[in-house]
Amino acid sequence: MLSSDFHHPTEPGLTDLTGMCILVVEDSRDLGIAMQALLQACGAKVAGPVATTAEADRLIAQELPHAALVDIQLRYGERADALIARLSARGVRVIVTSGDAALLQGPAKAAATLSKPFSEAELFAALLPPS
Repeated sequence: MLSSDFHHPTEPGLTDLTGMCILVVEDSRDLGIAMQALLQACGAKVAGPVATTAEADRLIAQELPHAALVDIQLRYGERADALIARLSARGVRVIVTSGDAALLQGPAKAAATLSKPFSEAELFAALLPPS
């Protein structure tokens, strides 16, 4: 279960995300901060977390990420479909997350989907394309 209690960065077996820039778009503050901490512990540069598409667009304008974790349902009832499509069109690997499995049926542009709650292993499997 993804939580705020993560491995220390030097712990053996930690997934290496060094050199990756990952955008986190998540309306749950606690989950966003937990994902940020985990990804940074793995060596990734993290943009966010942010809770709206406007905030995400601001970060994307500064640096295009390699991958993005995007909650389909954002703050104020906003849906992230257009953001997902824009990111995907620019070659960003988009992983869509939701606590409502029915919402994960919609975003066709997603490289992967994750139903909350998800494990660290599920997150890493979605972030890193099969080689």
